[in-house]
Amino acid sequence: MQITLIHEDNDLVVIGKPAGVAVHGGASVRGETLADWLCERYPEIATVGDDPEVRPGIVHRLDKNTSGVMVVARNQKAFETLKQLFKSRDIEKTYLALVAGAPKKSSGTIDAPIGRLVRNRIKRGTGRGITAERPAVTVYRVLECFGAWSLLRVRPKTGRMHQIRVHLASIGHPVAGDRTYGGSRAALPGLERQFLHAFSLAFSFPPGRRWHFEAALPDDLDRVLRELRRLRRNG
Repeated sequence: MQITLIHEDNDLVVIGKPAGVAVHGGASVRGETLADWLCERYPEIATVGDDPEVRPGIVHRLDKNTSGVMVVARNQKAFETLKQLFKSRDIEKTYLALVAGAPKKSSGTIDAPIGRLVRNRIKRGTGRGITAERPAVTVYRVLECFGAWSLLRVRPKTGRMHQIRVHLASIGHPVAGDRTYGGSRAALPGLERQFLHAFSLAFSFPPGRRWHFEAALPDDLDRVLRELRRLRRNG
């Protein structure tokens, strides 16, 4: 498992999660998870959290096929502090997403509740046909345009499941490679998974000390960007 260690101290572990690795176990999860890796490397984490048997030290998650930076607590005090920071939205999360098409505005805010689809309990959605909806807000800015594709900087203000993917699809710009919410429109040759990467986390921990962590864009996504830039240069 190619986990990148970005930072560790007595309270925190910050890692870069690769695509294809589930954060923790579940009914449909097969193979080794990030939680397994954490407990093997940091045995004390096995007792940390609200449900340490399933989610040891884990205060937030990334979808299996989303790569990027994550912070994990090494003790219960750190867990409670991080949990409160996420709850109060005092952790700034920044993602990079390649989307189909070009948004009309260079920046925008998507404020649309997200819930489970009535006809498909696994998928999330906005608008009609959803249940158990919860508030969700996503802010985006266009960084680069490639004709049929655009690279966005995305900052979710809430933490709903599949939030970025659902919100971007809801405005007509699904994440490239996202078959679940984008279908054939999101298909991009050479891209085997969704182009969504958790680029950075910024927060104060303990109070008064500011941290900023970044995870470099992985090779598979970097190759796609380099090819799009090459095609743009060559017209």
